[in-house]
This record gives sequence, structure tokens and C-alpha cells, in this order.
Amino acid sequence: MDIIATLGPLVLMVVIFYFLLIRPQQKKQKQVRQMQSELKKGDKIVTIGGFHGTVHAIDEDSIVLIAGDGSKLTYDRSAVREVTEQS
Repeated sequence: MDIIATLGPLVLMVVIFYFLLIRPQQKKQKQVRQMQSELKKGDKIVTIGGFHGTVHAIDEDSIVLIAGDGSKLTYDRSAVREVTEQS
């Protein structure tokens, strides 16, 4: 009986920690991976570094972005933070 009284609060804290911190983070990571896999030519995006551009070409692991002045830059697909406008 003493073991249950001792381990009960610890187990409860682990369960609360999972539902408040770990599970929401996993959901967010899943949404980001889905967004990055659904990128298509013409989407306007923002990278994790703050670069705003339009998707010009997509490869398996990389994307080519066009800046406002027409220059082309290659980024890893994982560098995309958000899609601001879909084509």
C-alpha cells in the first residue's frame, strides 16, 4: 500500500506532463510535416529564417524559391515555416 501512495503522484505527474506538453508538440510537428509535404509550385511561403518567396520548383528534399527581384534560391524543404498564400 505504501508503494501505491508513493508512486501514485509520480505516475499522475507523468500522465499530466504527457497530455500538456508532449502530445500537443507531436500534433504540431505532424501538421508542419504535412504542410511541407503538400507544397506546390506557386505557393507563397516564409522560411524559418524569415525569407519570403514563391515556390518555383520542388524536389524530394529541396525547393527553389523566387525572391521579389527574380533571384532564385534553393532551400531544404524542412526550412519552410508557413504557407502564406496557396496557388
